[in-house]
Amino acid sequence: MNVTVTAWVTECTQQNTSDSVDFQGPFNMALLISNLLKFIISLVGLAGNAVVLWLLGFCMQRNAFTIYILNLSGADFVCLSTHLVSSIMSFVRAFKIDFSKQLRVFLITFVLPYIVGLNILTTISTERCLSVLKPIWYRCHRPKHMSSVVCALIWALSLLLIILRMEFNGLLFGESDRYLYKLIDFSIATWLIFSFVLLFGTSLELLTRLLCDFQKLKLTKIYVTIGLTVLVFLLCGLPWGIYNFLLCWMSIISTMHLLIPCLVKNVLTCVKSCANPIVYFFVGSYRHQQRQQRRSLKVIVQRALQDVPDEDGSQGSPPQETLEISGNTHVT
Repeated sequence: MNVTVTAWVTECTQQNTSDSVDFQGPFNMALLISNLLKFIISLVGLAGNAVVLWLLGFCMQRNAFTIYILNLSGADFVCLSTHLVSSIMSFVRAFKIDFSKQLRVFLITFVLPYIVGLNILTTISTERCLSVLKPIWYRCHRPKHMSSVVCALIWALSLLLIILRMEFNGLLFGESDRYLYKLIDFSIATWLIFSFVLLFGTSLELLTRLLCDFQKLKLTKIYVTIGLTVLVFLLCGLPWGIYNFLLCWMSIISTMHLLIPCLVKNVLTCVKSCANPIVYFFVGSYRHQQRQQRRSLKVIVQRALQDVPDEDGSQGSPPQETLEISGNTHVT
């Protein structure tokens, strides 16, 4: 999927090492600004996702939904780490140090958290849609450890595709194979398109049910959290997938004319991964901010994931049964 982008990186690297990169041209200035933005956003996002990982991993009892959020935060953490390292390497490359191969590796490995994040969001939206459409069937037939198994499969399959992609690109042990590399890119693109269509369809169905059956189906914080997270991905994460998929099949377009859109969508992916923890904290503390009540981060995250109407928001702890699909209870 990223053949043209990889070629652009190689071209820019060769240009940088031969022309001494003075950062005075418009492209070099845009590259510098985007790297500064990615560096700052990545630092903020890493701190936020680290807090979410700590709370969900060690301070709260996990259930079906929090397992998904835990893995989603892990994918965002990897994504932001990749952006942070690539930004630092871009700064260092300005001093005539060649990191072209390493930067290509980071660009390829970035596909890993992107695929994982999209598929976890798709799984979350699909499960919630099923729980609304077929609540009794879903409650009785859902396997107990389905969340852990699905997340493990998503990580394993995504990692396998990325390793094959790096191998066929000649970055590991063997020589590059352009045909197999394009085949892997086509497989990834097909997977991403299917996941996006499923995500969009289930999210639209869930929104329709909430709007049409608002008397039977109460709007809880978990639906607000899912909705905002999906919206952030559509606005900030989807451009990256569309851009790289189009580049894969429109390689006749000069990449230098697409430099600015390329830099913008890279910054947007940082915003996407940084915004998710902000969504959790905002949704969990919204009513308490209105009442000027101070709550711990643990309680705020718990409230953002609760599955009952927040009518008595004066209570600091979430209800006993946070999710219908989990069978577990949160411990405050």
